[in-house]
Amino acid sequence: MRVVYISHSGFFVELEKTAFLFDYMKGEIPETDKKLFVFVSHRHPDHYNKYIFKLRDRGNVTFVLSSDIRLKDKAEDIVSLKPNTVCDIEEIRVQTLKSTDEGVAFIISAEGKRIFHAGDLNLWIWQGETKQYNNNMKALFEKYTEPLKGLSFDLGFIPLDPRLEETSFSGLDAYLKIAEFKRIFPMHFWENYDIIKRYKADRGLSAENVAVIEREGQEFTI
Repeated sequence: MRVVYISHSGFFVELEKTAFLFDYMKGEIPETDKKLFVFVSHRHPDHYNKYIFKLRDRGNVTFVLSSDIRLKDKAEDIVSLKPNTVCDIEEIRVQTLKSTDEGVAFIISAEGKRIFHAGDLNLWIWQGETKQYNNNMKALFEKYTEPLKGLSFDLGFIPLDPRLEETSFSGLDAYLKIAEFKRIFPMHFWENYDIIKRYKADRGLSAENVAVIEREGQEFTI
């Protein structure tokens, strides 16, 4: 597998026959001659840029969008998915989970691989919120991630957001207890690359499978 960090929560993944683009906001999109699936987890501008539709010019592309994205364009190359949906889209299977923020998270099964992109499904424990709010957030996160229990993923793209301050590590910690991830790529860190190194240093051996992202366009071969 080839993985390219584009920016923020945007990643490009290339398998033997298919390629995937997740939550493109900005940056250079790698070239590929393979079938391309473009995923958008929700409508927030740091996850959704209408520029993705220019990829139609390359041909052989399918767009898989969260249902909170409203489009006048009902083209046949667009698949709109609600939370808690399982469907086969051409040669891949896609399952959506409800987000603790907006839209969905994606589980993708393709070519014998299983990939998870969390979108904004995270344990959003904010310092300024009430105890009731944060307790409710914990309960919702546990509920919405229930389908992940016991699963093994080849790739996991999971938020590690420094804005959460003291609880920045909590979401990724929680995911590691829920499912097995052979390789994890942190995202949604707002160009604060240092948080990844701090997480790995603090968590030690339990974070061995967490990739160190240092720049946009960085490429990994797995």
